[in-house]
Amino acid sequence: MELINDTEVRSAYQLLKNAVNHTPLQYDRHLSEKYQATVLLKREDLQKVRSFKLRGAYYAIKKLPESELKKGVICASAGNHAQGIAYTCHELQTKAAIFMPTTTPQQKVSQVKFFGGEFADIHLVGDTFDASATAARAFCKEKNMTFIDPFNDKNIIAGQGTLALEMMADAESEGYKPDYVITAIGGGGLISGVSAYVKSTSPFTKVIGVEPKGAASMQAAFEEDQPVKLAEIDKFVDGAAVQQVGDITYAHSKKYVDDLKLVDEGLICSTILDLYGKQAIVVEPAGALSVAALELMKNQLKGKTVICVISGGNNDINRMAEIEERSFIYEGLKHYFVVNFPQRPGALKEFVSDILGEGDDITRFEYTKKGNRGTGPVVIGVLLEKPETLPELLNRLKEFDSTYIELSQNKTLYNLLV
Repeated sequence: MELINDTEVRSAYQLLKNAVNHTPLQYDRHLSEKYQATVLLKREDLQKVRSFKLRGAYYAIKKLPESELKKGVICASAGNHAQGIAYTCHELQTKAAIFMPTTTPQQKVSQVKFFGGEFADIHLVGDTFDASATAARAFCKEKNMTFIDPFNDKNIIAGQGTLALEMMADAESEGYKPDYVITAIGGGGLISGVSAYVKSTSPFTKVIGVEPKGAASMQAAFEEDQPVKLAEIDKFVDGAAVQQVGDITYAHSKKYVDDLKLVDEGLICSTILDLYGKQAIVVEPAGALSVAALELMKNQLKGKTVICVISGGNNDINRMAEIEERSFIYEGLKHYFVVNFPQRPGALKEFVSDILGEGDDITRFEYTKKGNRGTGPVVIGVLLEKPETLPELLNRLKEFDSTYIELSQNKTLYNLLV
């Protein structure tokens, strides 16, 4: 298979340079001090559709013959590719049928409608990207339209690679020589374009791809020496929740990518909150993957120059409560228990006074079953001030109820009760 290189990326850039934003490459003081490195952020969250996906979508559609463009295009997307397609079709005034999973955050669905206007018809089908893509391809065959793949297409890859052209040129003009370029992997279009350009122009720079642990389809492909379909995935990181990478993106990654990192969804959530709190940067879960990977690489970053691609900023504000919850659990601060509780006045007050540590708080208190007996099972959520105080809390809980259940140790009960 012939792979993309810097020549194809440069060609794509000439077509795209007036259609997309040249997004900034920013020095990040907080992350640089935290990891004792020079950390630069390529801010694709500041792209016109708040993600890099516009680059590949615009380039792939502009490369279509006029006869195909008139018939319209079809795509399947978890959200960001759909926005790129919608924006492009509105600009070029051609119709788009856009298939998205039913699980797509409402914010992304609304943005597709906004960018596409009368030129975008939205179909919400299936619980995963892959189910949505299957429906889209069937519809494409029926309507004789052109399918614009979200990642497994050389024009898509070349288009995504243009962000690497910008960031490497900006790094050179500022006197930086990147030791690492870190970027997210979903289906693999972004990592393919970025790694192809970086390795063609700066071979010593190591390219690191990052996946969420719950949807590590490129890692599975590397282990099996071919793309394989994961039996199930965690859809929380919706922009990277792909069950199977493409054969083209696998081939590019296998040749150009130096290493893969798998990041816990809880760490991703902590990174989202940290980026917002420290730098006022709003990212979606997939957009935080590259920065989250710094924590896994911290022992090898001292004195190095690192570029993290912030791939997207389409985060639904309604998800922030879940993001905070996952972060607290990952950091060891939030815990849930089932405790047999005395059914009498003052019992909760005693629990707060005698069992909780100073600075701890109850975030949930709910009887799962009340009756005439002296005690009843209660679901209790506890937010610790410091994670290291957990063993002391557990000792006091055991004295209060020797049969208490820590729900993190029982996934079935956790999913049922929390």
